[in-house]
Amino acid sequence: RTGRCVVVHEAPTNLGLGSEIAARITEQCFYSLEAPVLRVGGYDTPYPPSKIEEDYLPDLDRVLDAVDRTFAF
Repeated sequence: RTGRCVVVHEAPTNLGLGSEIAARITEQCFYSLEAPVLRVGGYDTPYPPSKIEEDYLPDLDRVLDAVDRTFAF
């Protein structure tokens, strides 16, 4: 409907499932997209111990920031 897409997942943003999903959406819907497909995921670091897991995983602020960036494009 909006021609925009944000892929959110817990894995690192590079070389993960979200990257593959974003690539396939771009391949199949390139001419329908109004903005690049954005990925929001964990940081590109080894998965942390459970004590700091909350800081690693995407939170509401990071997701909403990505949504705002797609609409600002």
